Amino acid sequence: MLSEYLKTHPIEPLLRDEGRNLFPPAEDRKNWEAISPEQREEICALNAEYAAPYPMRTATEFLAYVRSDSRLADEDPYFFRRRKLCAALLACCALPEAPIDPVIDGIWCIAEETSWVVSAHNVNPIPGAPAPAQYPLPDPDDPYIDLFSAQTGMILSLTLHLLGGRLDAETPMLRARIEREIRRRILEPFRAREDFWWMGNLRKDLCNWTPWILSNILVCAALSPMTKHELAATIVRACEMLDRYLDIVPEDGGCDEGPGYWNMAGGSLMDFLEILEKLTGGKVTFLHEAKIRNLLAFPRNASLGGGWFANFADSDARPMISGERLQAAGERLGDAGLVSLGARMRGSIRDQLYDLPHLTRALALIFHPAPAEMPCGEETPGDVWLPDLQFRIVRRGIFVLACKGGHNGENHNHNDAGSFILTAEGEPEIVDAGNMLYSAKTFSSRRYTLWNVRAAYHNLPMIGAYEEKEGTEHAARNVRAFGNGLELDLAAAYEKAAGVRSLRRVFALEEDGLTLTDEVRLETALPVTWVFMLRHQPEIGAGRVDAGRITLRFPEELEAAAEEIPMADARMAGIWHDSLWRLTLRGKPNTETRAVFTVRKRET
Repeated sequence: MLSEYLKTHPIEPLLRDEGRNLFPPAEDRKNWEAISPEQREEICALNAEYAAPYPMRTATEFLAYVRSDSRLADEDPYFFRRRKLCAALLACCALPEAPIDPVIDGIWCIAEETSWVVSAHNVNPIPGAPAPAQYPLPDPDDPYIDLFSAQTGMILSLTLHLLGGRLDAETPMLRARIEREIRRRILEPFRAREDFWWMGNLRKDLCNWTPWILSNILVCAALSPMTKHELAATIVRACEMLDRYLDIVPEDGGCDEGPGYWNMAGGSLMDFLEILEKLTGGKVTFLHEAKIRNLLAFPRNASLGGGWFANFADSDARPMISGERLQAAGERLGDAGLVSLGARMRGSIRDQLYDLPHLTRALALIFHPAPAEMPCGEETPGDVWLPDLQFRIVRRGIFVLACKGGHNGENHNHNDAGSFILTAEGEPEIVDAGNMLYSAKTFSSRRYTLWNVRAAYHNLPMIGAYEEKEGTEHAARNVRAFGNGLELDLAAAYEKAAGVRSLRRVFALEEDGLTLTDEVRLETALPVTWVFMLRHQPEIGAGRVDAGRITLRFPEELEAAAEEIPMADARMAGIWHDSLWRLTLRGKPNTETRAVFTVRKRET
């Protein structure tokens, strides 16, 4: 897509001659003094929040990933350093009297790091691959580009771009050091290497890594002293890799990593294309392409309303999505609903740095204001059907149903083919537990020992002791969307030993609630146990369960039980607070079973 255009429209003559100004430098006092008083106050508060000294980043903290499965031992000091530098940088830009020493210290200590790669990515450069034990510490002579090394390059590039005059007045060595480290760690490996998996040469199943890394590399290249010819070559190379990513994105724009990963997938694609437009004075744009438009609009399609999202895969139910990026995408696409959703989710400067240190997003938030008047577009569309992702949302009355087909080998996969989420009166009641804090298990062969990714903790049936299995071959079949629901067969989602001949599941949502019908045919008689993950503690009666705003009715012959799932994980606790509840409804062994479940507004 991008490369084909560049073959007939050489990029070098289209690059602007008047400079590569992505954001106003600190010397541009007119723009920086025009920021709102609220933003200025927030920058001051953020700088005070990171007043502590830059922490050490030690070898033993790095080794903790292979020694004790801990990512945070290395990532806590790693990200604190970068957030502190960003906060000090913004303070110097917004307040000329702010001290520059914290910026200088941040530049120097980050430049002195052996590697800009976090420990989890050093030993596992390809997600899901075995960790090569011979490399528990990084090799300084063999720099790897992961998500966060590219992001570090972006932060240092913008530090020099925004504050270069003051840094040069201190000593020209700071500029020289930043340019040297970015050249050595980012730009030279990017131009010379072909074996980084996210480039799409070794693997075709790409994910958010590709647009996220490329958008940050493009910042590094644009703000580097490289010639126009070198910049053009870098852009062409990056576009070739981005095309490989776009080749695997479905035409409907569905993000199988979940809406929480739109920041890094669709949002990073938006970043890349926006920078490309700036560098060419608007002469090169790809926002007319249908696939790109669909990808940028995905968060609106996945919205359940009220800040809740259909959080299939590794996504939080209330993810921190960059609202300014949504707003910008909506403005460019002429989508008033997307503009409205983005404006409501803009968040704070702190949000952009705390999620991960997205300095470009913080600057975009500062210099791209919210709309003066909220657009009239609907933030949530009507019913949604994304046929490639097999993602369905139906809205009726007080209920919103989100359900999916798909397969169990998706990016950031949970074993959840055929699962669903149901909200009532704007609040989730039957839920997807979502994401945990990442550990060494998360992207390893031990991933499916984590309860939150297992099918047994999703809204799915278990066949005897068998639950859905991971792998692309374990998929929904005969998937069909109809007027108010979805129909599919889940037999292939289970391993052959389960003996599932067919498992026909039908969702139908009416104004008064959901009807879920499962018809199961087995080779041998086994009990079927249905799982419902509930947000509120259930009150179990004969053939009915009351929980929160809903009443779930089920065949009385099923044996009901409930298990409390305390939210011991800090990430989950931030969404669900104390506990979720796992309701199980177990039938008697049989070869053929038909069960109908209804969910209505809670009966009094």
